[in-house]
Amino acid sequence: MKSEEPERNPMDHPPEQPSGSEGSPKFGRLLLVLVGAVLLIVAITIASEAMYS
Repeated sequence: MKSEEPERNPMDHPPEQPSGSEGSPKFGRLLLVLVGAVLLIVAITIASEAMYS
């Protein structure tokens, strides 16, 4: 019979992350924050151009 051996990991890789939606980053929220930051930069640029020209 075959003996139960632990899984070999010769390259010392970390264990695989579980797949699925649990624990995954919320890319929708990140995208909204990035769009908001870009819009804020655009608004500041337009306002400063209006004030100093």
